[in-house]
This record gives sequence, structure tokens and C-alpha cells, in this order.
Amino acid sequence: MSDSTISYHRFTTEPEVIRSPQRGSETDRTRRALMLLALTLFIPGAAQIAAGSKKLGRAALAVTVGCWFSALLLGLMFLTMRGVVLSLLTQPFMLWLSAVVLGALALGWLILWLDTFRLLHFTSLAPGLKPIVAVVLVVLITVTSGALGYGAKLVNEGRAALDGTFASGPGIDAVDGRYNFLLMGADAGEGREGLRPDSIHVVSVNEDSAETIIFSIPRNFQNAQFNEDSPLNAVYPTGYDCGDECIINFLYTDVMNNHQDLYPEAEDPGAEAMMDAVSGSLNLEVSGYVMVDMNGFEQLIDAMGGVSVDSGGWVPYRGPMPDGSWGDNWWAPGVYEFSGQEALAYARSRTFSSDYNRIQRQQCIQQAMMSQFNPQTLLSRFSEIMQAGENVVETNLPQSQLGSFLDLAVDAQGQTPQRLVLGAPDFGASGDLFSTYPDFEQIQQRVDELIANEEHQSGGGLFGSAGFLPAQSGPLGVMLATPAQATGQAAGAAEDDEPSIEPTPPPTQPDGSELTREYLIDAQRNGQTGVLEEAASSNYRCDPVN
Repeated sequence: MSDSTISYHRFTTEPEVIRSPQRGSETDRTRRALMLLALTLFIPGAAQIAAGSKKLGRAALAVTVGCWFSALLLGLMFLTMRGVVLSLLTQPFMLWLSAVVLGALALGWLILWLDTFRLLHFTSLAPGLKPIVAVVLVVLITVTSGALGYGAKLVNEGRAALDGTFASGPGIDAVDGRYNFLLMGADAGEGREGLRPDSIHVVSVNEDSAETIIFSIPRNFQNAQFNEDSPLNAVYPTGYDCGDECIINFLYTDVMNNHQDLYPEAEDPGAEAMMDAVSGSLNLEVSGYVMVDMNGFEQLIDAMGGVSVDSGGWVPYRGPMPDGSWGDNWWAPGVYEFSGQEALAYARSRTFSSDYNRIQRQQCIQQAMMSQFNPQTLLSRFSEIMQAGENVVETNLPQSQLGSFLDLAVDAQGQTPQRLVLGAPDFGASGDLFSTYPDFEQIQQRVDELIANEEHQSGGGLFGSAGFLPAQSGPLGVMLATPAQATGQAAGAAEDDEPSIEPTPPPTQPDGSELTREYLIDAQRNGQTGVLEEAASSNYRCDPVN
């Protein structure tokens, strides 16, 4: 009888303890406090329904269920219609609405936490439990309301950065099933006449398969061609062929100084002219461009916290000397954590080496940035990255199409890109001066072969009629052949006729000992150019450090 009475007593009084904690024991109040905190954390609004205002609780619970349903629906849509979701989430209004919703949820959850604190009857808790409950409550507010509020701030900053970077015009259509983008790294450094793009690449992406081809164009490429529909065709009917003054990276400055009237509707006539030049030279219609300010590039890398690479050769640069003075110095082979200024100097160095080496190091730095641009870096340094990115990038890509391009980029991540340099080593050796006297029929034939090769490409490398060697382990999945490997390589080498390649031994001092920074600094002071060129000959070797 007594056991039945106790059981009945506990059953009937527990609900009363939830709403009237003073009726319960100290243990009951402790359980109640922990239960209310857990309910507010996992089912916002449930604590109010159980112990407080049912009206507030029901409203909060309805919002909670709505959020769960929306998150589930968004997840299912992302799995089945990723492009649609990305397009929605990159629209200015949706970003603004997302920031408002996140901010409202942060405020609403904070109200629920404060109301839950009231419902705890903090003064009735055991003295030893009070500081624990207070700390737990602060932590929970931080990881819920605080995280949502921070998310609203990031989304709003991202919206502002995207608005300041991307264009607002109509979308760009694929041409012959491909999107072709011009990527330029530009600099208006000291002693230069206007801005010049020193890093020039065309990225051609198959709109269906996301297979990618990257064409790298040396800065000193001459005689760039213009299609008949280009405004510059009337000025340069035989191409940009006025000799050494008409290298391709000077075209931007030439147009900005002398021919802006040819592109009356363009926001950046120089960039439009560069697109016309690479379109005519490659026989590909390039309709989108992204230009990165190389000086602002430093800010972006610094905002990311630096970039790590494993350098495989000796790279000259201007910087602090061992004695503290400023002068000509060298990076030895090894792993480096570069600041923005150091990364830019490393990527742009071409003293005692070639544009080919420079292109390889530029690609390595770019790939290192992408591989190290992880969620942790983005979340911890979002504000700095967005601010730097807005100052670094200029593009004509419309924001309305950003989502579809992101969707294509996700598909492209699993692909191994094909690559072609319009010069050595893919078109002879550096001494052949292909970039100075390019054969455009041969270039366009190779472009067509690479496009045709997409459906036959395997993970083993780039091969076949395009004349490439097997893929090597490198920072971008497929490394181009080294200059030594490329010498004498036939453009139409057959798959079964691959030469045997021996690794080039590292350069040494005359007595056979390893090179040192001090030795190279002295050799540079003494004008021993041959020694320095040999030391720098392998500085194209570079791998990003994950």
C-alpha cells in the first residue's frame, strides 16, 4: 500500500514541480533546471510550453519546426538541384533576406534563453550549482544566438562584397558548349606606364562535363590576333605586331591610353581588348574576365593568414639580407609559410630564369591558396578575406550567374585539367622564340586537339596527338613538362613513343658541395650570371602544402 502511495505521489507532483519548483526538493530543482536548458537548446520553445508562457512557447516551437523543415528541404534540394540552390543563395535579395532571418533567429533565441533563465528560479538553486548553471547558460547563448548573429554579419558582409565585385548585367552564354574565361594578374608597379597584366590564363570549361583546359599565355607573347568583329581589327588588321613594343601585356595599357573609344559601352576597355586578343589567337570566344590586382593580392594572402608551399629550386628575390640590409637574396629549396608580400615576390620572380618558371610558380601559389582556403580559414577570417577580395578582384561576370558558375566549379574539382602554354616548353624550347613568332595555325590546331581529347582523357595524364608527356605529380594534378624534357619533343608524339626522362641533378658549387644562399649572393655581386642561371633553372618546381 505504501509503495503504491509513493508511486502515485511522485507521478502527481512532478508536473507541479516543473511549474512550481519551490514545491520540489533541491534535487528536483536541479533536474528541472537542466531539463529546461536542454529543451531550449534542442527544441526552442519547449521550455516555455512546459514551465512558462504557452503562447510564447507555441510561437517559438512553430518557428523551430519551420526552420527544421526549411533546412531539410534545402538539403534535399542541394542534393537534387544544387545549381538552383546555389543560384538562389547568391542573389542579392536572398543574401539580404538570409541575413535578416539569421539576425531575427539570433534575437529570438536570446529572448528564449533570458526567459528560460527566469523560469529556472536561479535563487532557489543550490549554492554550488548556481555558478555552473550561469556558465553553462552563457556558453549556450554564445554557441546559439551568438553563432546566428555572427552568421548574419558574415552573410551581410558577403552580400556587400559580392555587390561590389560582380556585375549586374545579363548572363553569359556558353559558346559551342564551353564557357571561356580570361584570368589576369595585373600590376601598375613603380616605373610602369599604366597597368599591365603579367599573368594571363584562359580557362575553358565544358558546360556539361565541367572538364577544363587552361591555356597560359606568356606576358611577352607577340602578334596577338583579332577576329573580324573585334574593334581592334581595324587598328591592327594583321595583329598586334609592332615588334617588341607590342607584347600582349602592353595591349591593356595601349587601349586605355589610345583606343578607349573603340569600346564605348565597356566599363574596362583594356580588359575587353585583352579578351579580343586571346579570342582571336586561340580561336575561342572568350566572354568573361577576372582581373586580380597583384598588389591587392598581398592583402588577400595576408587576410588568409599566409600561404604554404614546398619550393623545389633556388628563387631570387629582393628582400632583407643576412646582415639586415635590403638587396638581392635567394630562397633555398624547402617549405615556406609566405606572407602576401613574400608570395607575390616568389610568384613573380623571373630573374635568371624564364617566364615558363614564373608561370609554374604562379600556378603553384594559386593552387596553394585554393587548397588552403578551407572552411576554418573562411570562418575565422571572413571579414578580412571579403574586404581584401573586394579590393583585389575586377570582373564582368554577372552576380546573377554566380551560382551556376559555382555549381560548375564544384563539378570541375573532380577533374584533372589539361594545360597548354603558348610558348616553351609546349611549343619548342625557349631558344626557339615561339612566343615572339607564334604559329597561330599550330596553336589553334592544338586547341582543337585538346578539346577533342576531353572525351578520351583518363586519369593517367595528358597524351595523344596533342603531344604531351605523361602527367607528373605536381601542385595542379598535371604538371607541364620541364624545359629539359620539352627540348626536342615532337608536337605530335605518339602515345607509345614516350621518351625516358632522367631527373636533372641539382646544381652545386664548383667543388661539388651544395649551393648556399651566401654563395649565390656573392656570385651575384661578382656578376657570375652562368652560375646564377644554373641555380635558378629548376625553380619552377613547387607544390602547395596542405
